[in-house]
Amino acid sequence: LGAAMAASLLRRDKRSAAASLKAECCGQGGRGAQLLGELLDSVLCPERAVAEAEVIEWCKCLMAGGESFDDFCQMVRGYDNATLCGLVWTANFVAYRCRTCGISPCMSLCAECFNAGEHTGHDFNMFRSQAGGACDCGDSSVMRDSGFCKRHRSATCSNIPSVPNELMMMSEHLLPRVILRLIQHLRDGYSEPVSDPATERDLQKTLQQMEPLISLLEDLTKMGGAMRCILTRVLTNHQIYKDLSSGDLCTGEKTYAKKNYEKYLTALKGSGLVCSEERSVTSVLDQMAGASNVTILGATAGTGQMDSSDEEEQDGSQGIGKRKRVKLSNSTKDSSIMDILKHKCFLEEILFWTVKYEFPQKMVTFLLNMLPDQNYKIAFTKTFVQHYAFIMKTLIKSHESDTMSNRIVHISVQLFSNEELARQVTEECQLLEIMVTVLLYMMESCLIKSELQDEENNFHVVVNCGEPLLKNNTYWPLVSDFINILSHQSVAKRFLEDQGLLQMWMNFVSFFQGMNLNKRELNEHVEFESQTYYAAFAAELEACAQPMWGLLTHCKIRETQEYTRTVVRYCLDALQDWFDAINFVDEPSPNQVTFHLPLHRYYAMFLSKAIRCQQLDLDSLLPDQEMLMKMMVHPLQIQASLSEIHSNMWVRNGLQIKGQAMTYVQSHFCNSMIDPDIFLLQICASRLDPDYFVSSVFERFKVVDLLTMASQHQNAALDTEHERSMLEGALTFLVILLSLRIHLGMTDDEILRAEMVAQLCMSDRTHSTLLDLIPENPNPKSGIIPGSYYFETMLSAVADFKAPAFEPGGSMQQGMYTPKADIWNQEFDPIMVILRTVYRRDVQSAMDRYMGFLKQTGKFCGNPWPPYRERAPLNPSYRGLMRILHCKTLHIVLFTLLYKISMDHQNMSEHILCMVLYLIELGLDNLLEETFEEEEMFGEERCSDSWFHGTNITTNLHHIINYVRVRLPETAPEVTREPPASTSSDASSFVQGSRRATALNRESSNTAQVFSLVAERRRKFQEIINRNSGNPVQAAAVRPKTSKWTAPNSTPQLTTTILEVRESMISLLIKLHHKLSGKQNSYYPFWLEDSESTSRLDPMQQMHGDGITAIERILIKIAARSRQNKCSIEEICRKVAPPVPPKKSSSADKKALDKEERRQKARERQQKLLAEFASRQKSFMETAMDLESPDGDVAMDIGSSEHQDAETVYDCVICGQSGPSTEERPTGLVVLLQASSVLGHRRRSTEPKKLPTSDEEQIYPEDTCGTAHDVRITDLQQFFKDSSCLQSVSIGWEGGVYVQTCGHTLHIDCHKSYMESLRNDQVLQSFSVDKGEFTCPLCRQFANSVLPCYPEKSEEKNIWSPYTNKNLMTLIKEVEEQQEQLGMFPVSISSITNLSKEMESVMKDIRSATQKKYIDYGKTPGSPDNDFLFMYSVARLNLELELVHRGGNLCLGGASATTKRSCLNQLLHVLAMHMRLFRIDSAYNPWARLTRLTQVIDLGICDDEKPEVPLLYRDVSSLLLILVLSMPQELHKEHFTCIVKVLYNLLYIQAIATLSVRFSKEERAAWKNSRKLKTMCTDKSWEVLLSHVICELSKGKLYCTGDADQVTMLSTSAWSPQSIEYSIQQFCLPFLRSTSLLQHHLFGDDLPSCQRTEEEFGMLANYLGLLSPSLQSSDEVNSSSCLEWPIAAPSIISQWCLEVTTSAESHSEQVTNLLVQDPQWSVPCLLQLPENYNTIFQYYHRKACVHCSKVPKDPALCLVCGTFVCLKGQCCKQQSYCECVLHSQNCGAGTGIFLLINASVIIVIRGHRFCLWGSVYLDTHGEEDRDLRRGKPLYLCNERYKVLEQQWVTHTFDHINKRWGPHYNGL
Repeated sequence: LGAAMAASLLRRDKRSAAASLKAECCGQGGRGAQLLGELLDSVLCPERAVAEAEVIEWCKCLMAGGESFDDFCQMVRGYDNATLCGLVWTANFVAYRCRTCGISPCMSLCAECFNAGEHTGHDFNMFRSQAGGACDCGDSSVMRDSGFCKRHRSATCSNIPSVPNELMMMSEHLLPRVILRLIQHLRDGYSEPVSDPATERDLQKTLQQMEPLISLLEDLTKMGGAMRCILTRVLTNHQIYKDLSSGDLCTGEKTYAKKNYEKYLTALKGSGLVCSEERSVTSVLDQMAGASNVTILGATAGTGQMDSSDEEEQDGSQGIGKRKRVKLSNSTKDSSIMDILKHKCFLEEILFWTVKYEFPQKMVTFLLNMLPDQNYKIAFTKTFVQHYAFIMKTLIKSHESDTMSNRIVHISVQLFSNEELARQVTEECQLLEIMVTVLLYMMESCLIKSELQDEENNFHVVVNCGEPLLKNNTYWPLVSDFINILSHQSVAKRFLEDQGLLQMWMNFVSFFQGMNLNKRELNEHVEFESQTYYAAFAAELEACAQPMWGLLTHCKIRETQEYTRTVVRYCLDALQDWFDAINFVDEPSPNQVTFHLPLHRYYAMFLSKAIRCQQLDLDSLLPDQEMLMKMMVHPLQIQASLSEIHSNMWVRNGLQIKGQAMTYVQSHFCNSMIDPDIFLLQICASRLDPDYFVSSVFERFKVVDLLTMASQHQNAALDTEHERSMLEGALTFLVILLSLRIHLGMTDDEILRAEMVAQLCMSDRTHSTLLDLIPENPNPKSGIIPGSYYFETMLSAVADFKAPAFEPGGSMQQGMYTPKADIWNQEFDPIMVILRTVYRRDVQSAMDRYMGFLKQTGKFCGNPWPPYRERAPLNPSYRGLMRILHCKTLHIVLFTLLYKISMDHQNMSEHILCMVLYLIELGLDNLLEETFEEEEMFGEERCSDSWFHGTNITTNLHHIINYVRVRLPETAPEVTREPPASTSSDASSFVQGSRRATALNRESSNTAQVFSLVAERRRKFQEIINRNSGNPVQAAAVRPKTSKWTAPNSTPQLTTTILEVRESMISLLIKLHHKLSGKQNSYYPFWLEDSESTSRLDPMQQMHGDGITAIERILIKIAARSRQNKCSIEEICRKVAPPVPPKKSSSADKKALDKEERRQKARERQQKLLAEFASRQKSFMETAMDLESPDGDVAMDIGSSEHQDAETVYDCVICGQSGPSTEERPTGLVVLLQASSVLGHRRRSTEPKKLPTSDEEQIYPEDTCGTAHDVRITDLQQFFKDSSCLQSVSIGWEGGVYVQTCGHTLHIDCHKSYMESLRNDQVLQSFSVDKGEFTCPLCRQFANSVLPCYPEKSEEKNIWSPYTNKNLMTLIKEVEEQQEQLGMFPVSISSITNLSKEMESVMKDIRSATQKKYIDYGKTPGSPDNDFLFMYSVARLNLELELVHRGGNLCLGGASATTKRSCLNQLLHVLAMHMRLFRIDSAYNPWARLTRLTQVIDLGICDDEKPEVPLLYRDVSSLLLILVLSMPQELHKEHFTCIVKVLYNLLYIQAIATLSVRFSKEERAAWKNSRKLKTMCTDKSWEVLLSHVICELSKGKLYCTGDADQVTMLSTSAWSPQSIEYSIQQFCLPFLRSTSLLQHHLFGDDLPSCQRTEEEFGMLANYLGLLSPSLQSSDEVNSSSCLEWPIAAPSIISQWCLEVTTSAESHSEQVTNLLVQDPQWSVPCLLQLPENYNTIFQYYHRKACVHCSKVPKDPALCLVCGTFVCLKGQCCKQQSYCECVLHSQNCGAGTGIFLLINASVIIVIRGHRFCLWGSVYLDTHGEEDRDLRRGKPLYLCNERYKVLEQQWVTHTFDHINKRWGPHYNGL
């Protein structure tokens, strides 16, 4: 029965079926549920597709129970009690992060919640999500409540009613079945080997099929809390799962459910962490370890094999050679981590399949959408942890690991950021154990044998950085989760308390200890440079250092000191194990370095924390001396290797080794790498024997052999060219070691300040660079967050802000911070700079800036030395560090070096001396307390002829060394003679010269003891070892490595000589003072002159200066420290020493001495030359390219030169000859032709249009100049004859050709060969030679054509100028006669000359510079009328543009600010030559109609022929150009003036006609009938003319059209005579301006100028000769007084008006439009942008494109017209042109300016090239944010926007922006 019922239900209408079912279910008895089950069996039957539309429909209807689904949604939403937003987003979504409101560093908000919350003034930024995320609004565990938006404040949800049962009942019944269907589908669709592409496609298909079903579930999650609650119950209920999943209780087809379940079980089998097939791994590792049957890793976790190892350990013979075993599971409980998964509810199985299918986006989003439900969150987190190992295992195998990593983190960051939740799963689900185990398991797959130290007996294993796991960073999701949970105090505490975990963790860290070992190539260059080093650095930073910083944050207070002790103890154990494993005794193997010592660094950092924050006693945490000696070796090796790498000793290892050295000190790594290393070395130095330490340093740096008193030595370890830089390196290292206080007592504030100062001293920095360069504590919870208030206050204390400036030439600066003056004065610390520089040149740059500061402030003018800085006091625990300065070994080294420098030995340098002095001064400033009383004891009676007796530097400074025994090669000059017993100065004469020797064997003359650094060190080492273990056997292990120090046989034999020295350090210092100052006896102690002055002098006053200052300062300190030293200084200075430098004849000696200095000098010379070149080039550029600086240039016309008799002479910039341009060999101007629509974008209003930033605002192009002209020409063509129309207007407002020049000329034949050479040049040019593009050979300005210069004959020059007093009628006649004549010019067209050929070709260039659509306006394409129109329009456009560049008017006249070199004169010649080919038919000649009465041709004669355009409709400026350019021969000035006068009359009447249309009916009537006017009968009164025009025009139907009303609306106020006069003047001005410019270019007259704009009209009228002489002096010029009528005005006016009225019959409605011409346009400008960039971004970045209605990936905006386009979008492509390129052609005729919305930058497209212009939006620090990477708020920089607009209007993009590239139409 049930089945039948179900079947009948299926046939019914879905909604009614659902309603009746719901009623059944509400009733008693289980019948409803049973019926529903039956119905669902058929609806959700596995045979049907999983997500047919039908199935989804059924589900929706059943859930809604008879309502419509949308109504149901609304109802359920009413019961939403969620307080969290929880909006889930995927990659690339734009979200916000507010650091002020965030508690967790990974807090994020969706735009809606962010904008609805209060975040003004907060430290927030916008970011593009990398992996996806979810909105945290309303979650108080992640952010402060104050930041919640209004919707998610907790108060809102308290009053929501509880859900009525029957509303959700159907959902409860239905959902288990829907989810089961989903799971069945996933089981069915899965097939095992995913690596095979076919299977992968199947999986994709499976996912696609179920998409609608998942979407349905997603819709349910969005219905709010009530529905999520039901879903949670279904997903987490064990019973439901048990009943449905295995198929036992299914009512439907049994067999299907069973099979389906089996598939699931098969899939489960592979889910353990270690599966059976991987168990064999261990045996492979066994074989690798060689015969020692030690399993390297117990990868056998779950099995019984582990037990076998126990017996071995019992025999206790675990020697050094054996490796302690790493047991992966340190207790039985962990075996569960390895086991196969078991599922108890739907949620668990869904997550399982999500993992199996590699995290499909839809599934992830569904699982995350449920998170606002608290019960679900806990259940899901536990499930996630349960599957954690399985997830990571799948990740390792996946080949889409990047996507998968992102999705895993997308989930885990939501779960683990919550401290409470993290603590719970740590306690209940062993999260920490799972993570560490999985990390170990992960790294196990890529271990290799370490080759460090002793290759044969090395049992250590390290990760192999070349493995994809490390190279592709596959481990990061796991590590980032680990770091995330360690940031919670409660979890970290648990980790630090669990010894087993720490043990495992140290094992994990030791896998990275010594990875990526570099071996120095000694013979040939390495074949393949591996780039794996970056993977190694990233791995150490992410997997070792960041967890370490995380743990350190929890070890801040005394209460946690136990943790620190534990970690330190485990570090030491791990280190001991490591030394055993690599079989390390005492010497590191040569030529090997690894930069990765995480165990050392853990130890150092925890020590530092213990002393700094927990007041622990340092000695209680330190190991014995032997261990310290071992620990010192590898970090020291790194420091020496750095020096070797910078000395180019590793050059054969390729560039990557330099990369490693740079990464090691780079800002993101330095505080986890070099800082802990140096700190560890400081600890070793403070606790080990100082002599041992110092000698170790010099031995590591391989400079022991160099430290000999002899002038020559042999060095087995180093080549000569490396000696100097290695010695510099060793000394610099010692100085850094002794000066650096980062871990030795500086506070956080001081550290931050020092870091900041160091970075700013290298160069001025932008805010963001500085943030990036300051090494911040990598752990995000440390409190000092970059960008925090803390950072800003420090920055403002040390630096000044330099606002972004502009340089001429358009390169834009960013806002920079520059150090304040007192920073240079007191805080510039070269040591810190050296430590932090990635590139060595930065140190030099810091010194140069320091020098600049000293010069500028007048403190010091020479070449300064790095200033010496007093150091912060040491933390008492590290006092021992200063003993290094007070040990004999160091004093001997210092003495030797002072001696060598004073003797000019080879390979010494200023830097070495500087460092030696630095060390002496440090010693004097850090005297040890116990040394003070020693001094008096020794007194004078000690014999002073052996090395030093004590360790006190004050005593040793005046100790005189008499004789030294040295071993040196026989060839050395010292060997040849016996040392005389005379004074020291003689002895020194032959200690000059070259220098080579071997061991540092010196001895005093009395004792036979030879002092050797190496021997000393061995002895100390032996002592320490013996002291540590009473076991003499171990001591034997130290093999004396004598072999290393014996010289190879090939070198000359060594002999021993005794040198007489007789110097003390003080005497050497004084000698050096003489030497540096170049004067004898330059040093005289000042206290001898003035006895009580010792107290007066403060040595720190002499801080800035060079070596002389330094030596003086040191001598003052020496004198102040002890009486005896003071006396010895006085004594030495009293002995007036004879001249030091001996006369040297031997050139060889000289050579060796001077080579270094000569190289230095050459370097300086080269620098000087380069600087000179640069300045010369700059001054040349400034003179050559005046467009680089748009101001201050006087307009200079080529060709219109002053002297009129001689011909114009041109210089050719290619061949350098000068001469006139001839017809045979014409000269041309270098020009750039470009199509321009700038003028077409002018508008009437002076206010720029705003860029729309909401749907209400819109921009309409109707009111632009280009549109207005288009409309006008179309209207004219509709009613009048085409040929006549084409001469009544100008075109080219859009797409006209603009011609500009740099002013340089060249012979046209030279240019052709130049182009040929460019064509053959293989160098990649940024321009296209095939298109005729080139750069000017002289100034490199971009150009694409050459404009021939017209040869001017001297006799013609004279004809141009005379101004005769002929009357107007005569002149009119003459003009007419000239038009009648045939052309009689000098260049006859008939004979084809080179010149005319060139003129034709340039005309072709001009035509092809723009697109065809901008040329053809005629009805018949290609008609001569069209060419004619195009040619005079080119002239018009160039005139108008020049006007715009002059600011839109001519008030400034010739001295205008922006005038460039003009080529109009040449251009007019070329155009005229072509226009003269067209004869104007005398019947249509406008001249006749302008100057005399003619019969109007009767319209009735030819009906098909349309009439001519009436004169009143014609554009006067166009008429002028037509008349001037088509005159058959050169125009005289008087004729030009005559034409202007005649045209002015026409213009005036047009002005009056336009006015009359604007009057109201009443006003017109008043004027028409005005009695008063009838009496005044003058042609020059505007009143009379106005009245007459109105009378004449009223005869037609002109004023009675309906249009008139709209026009009158414009003028509400009545017209006064003043306003009429003003508007007539305004109407005429544009014509007067362009005519004046034309006259200026044709005849070379200077333009006048005036102060006030009101005077412009009169000034120009006068310039054009319109004013009669009597009026020229008067102030007020009346527009009508310029009129001069050839015949009676009324009659000619009547004739003109008649033309209009007769034609008005046919087109009455357009008449007024055509008659009203308004020639005034405001200057072109770009759109006005909003102040805040966010306004643009929020509106446009989600906006859909108009054409393809998709949201573009790269949206862009045209800044000229506001059009929204897709950059690079394939969707809007038309014939292979992408939308931006297309738009740039339509809107700007090839020039486009686009703002890229997602990047905030502007790109400029010019023709076939484009460039990135930069950004006009800057942040508060004056910086661009390209690609919105930082996401800080950006504000409009008006100066930059002005510059952009200026470049657009002046067409100078090509010249100012240097980086152009082809766009291949792909933008």
